[in-house]
Amino acid sequence: MRKRSIAPRKIIDRIIQLISFMIALFSIGILIWILTVIVVNGITALNWELLVNPTAPYGIPDGGLANAIVGTVIITTGAVILGVPFGILGGIYLAEFGGSTRFGKLIRFSANVMMGIPSIIVGLFAYTLIVLPSGHFSGFAGSVALAIIMLPVVLRTTEDVLGMVPNALREAGLSMGMPRWKVTFTVIFKSAKRGLITGVLLAIARVSGETAPLLFTALWSDGWPTSFFTQPTANMTVTINEYATNSPFDVMHARAWSGALLITVAVLALNIICKIFFREKRV
Repeated sequence: MRKRSIAPRKIIDRIIQLISFMIALFSIGILIWILTVIVVNGITALNWELLVNPTAPYGIPDGGLANAIVGTVIITTGAVILGVPFGILGGIYLAEFGGSTRFGKLIRFSANVMMGIPSIIVGLFAYTLIVLPSGHFSGFAGSVALAIIMLPVVLRTTEDVLGMVPNALREAGLSMGMPRWKVTFTVIFKSAKRGLITGVLLAIARVSGETAPLLFTALWSDGWPTSFFTQPTANMTVTINEYATNSPFDVMHARAWSGALLITVAVLALNIICKIFFREKRV
């Protein structure tokens, strides 16, 4: 039998490696370019007054983004409270109890479909469900819309992370006489802690830049978010959209860039902080 040369395979391997490296380098370059544009344009209007003053009507000087920052934190926190627990519980059910049942398959399929639904459709759903019956926009309606977007991300991530935990840990806990739910919440959760936190962070990052759902639910306000359930609530993404597209004033365009910079820095800082606090200790 004639021996085949390995030279062509080595050449193909090197070509694939080179292509992969170039694609990765191109992606990193695009990311650096985006971050550079945001920093260069956003830092021009970034000052202390921007962080402590609320937004002002068009044409009025000395406005800021403080109320939009507070409103974003409140709406996102509400979305986490509403969406994360149900997502984690759903992921636990799929990974530990009923993932192979018809009901479990239906939940998994529904979560996959929900992850592909455009956010504007979710906004319209929350508008029909909460805003129309109540007769007013509110931060709560915005939180519900964002929670719906977060739910399938947390659910699928939780299922995948728990599925990677070795069965030996489950068997060890059950062999000690612990009930299944206690094994899940004490042994399995501790082992999958970093992955679960990453899933929640991914969900927060997923909704941090959403504008369309909040246009239909929280809307926009120049006032401080004093009534979460009954009044429109200021938020960063809608404010950036208004300033960047609907305002004729350059000062507001600059504030929109600064708002984009603040959101970018916040998401980056959140990921770094969690990496630091939840990194595994090496002996």
